[in-house]
Amino acid sequence: MKSTAVVILNWNGRQHLEQFLPSVVQHTPPQVHIIVADNGSTDDSLSFIERHYPTIEIIRLAENYGFAEGYNRALEQVDAEFFVLLNSDVEVTAGWIEPLVATLTNHRNVAAVAPKLRSYGRREYFEYAGAAGGYIDILGYPFCRGRILSSLEEDKGQYDTPQEVFWASGAAFCCRADVFRRLGGFDADFFAHMEEIDLCWRMQLSGYKIMVEPRSVVYHLGGGTMPNESPRKLYLNYRNNLSMLFKCAPTPQRILVAVVRPIADMLSALMYLLKGEKALAEATIKAYRDFFALHKTLGKKRRAVRSNVTTESTNIYRGSIVIRYALGKRFFGDMMK
Repeated sequence: MKSTAVVILNWNGRQHLEQFLPSVVQHTPPQVHIIVADNGSTDDSLSFIERHYPTIEIIRLAENYGFAEGYNRALEQVDAEFFVLLNSDVEVTAGWIEPLVATLTNHRNVAAVAPKLRSYGRREYFEYAGAAGGYIDILGYPFCRGRILSSLEEDKGQYDTPQEVFWASGAAFCCRADVFRRLGGFDADFFAHMEEIDLCWRMQLSGYKIMVEPRSVVYHLGGGTMPNESPRKLYLNYRNNLSMLFKCAPTPQRILVAVVRPIADMLSALMYLLKGEKALAEATIKAYRDFFALHKTLGKKRRAVRSNVTTESTNIYRGSIVIRYALGKRFFGDMMK
């Protein structure tokens, strides 16, 4: 097996480490290095690891840099050919890592690969954060094989073939270290959320493919550091999604997004208000405010990204999943017809 490191980013996650780390230790081959990178935790996470898992390496970061910059700083200190970034709330299964490493070993044009993500709480169903491989539609809204908006499918083996996709979930993200470093890693300005989709897009623009390998199965709890209904999470998703589109999208798509997305997202904000969810409406508006404030910085990033494009991604869905969903298309198979 190529030199591989599993890196778990932790922030005050003692409970998750206690619950999920045993499966990682049990099902990860001994030649694979397991590392916990700590984002300035103030709980007893590190003392727990030192007591119960003394062979696990700990990388100590001075403060909470978020998912994006936390991983960037930690991976600077990791010597491996392949990185496996694993959320602290993921339970892995027997044989989970070998198919991921084999995909990168056997296919030099693949930069990143993800396992199939199933729900820890509803184990027969796909998990929201990645399911069986991710895509975006023409307006930038993410969806997955097995998950359209909030609708999750039961895993009946319908997506059990390896597949080229648009993005691999950051909950369990296996990638080439050299490509990660050459592209500058995650965009640190994102802090958290959408950073893996942004990186996967940049990987594709550089000529690489993104894959999902369903022979590898993991179970993700989800919402481990931020609840799904959190205004902060909604804010980061909106702001970062818009930033990603500004940086990476070809000009025709970027123009379409600039026209249609503000209308669609402000309608969402209005719906939040009508439902009495004022904090979520404010989070949406704040995301747009801060996105506009970043235009100068994003302009520089776009020029850097677009000046080095090798090929455009062919895995962007050219329709609108929101419209199709409203018309009753709740499953990936129906959506793609």
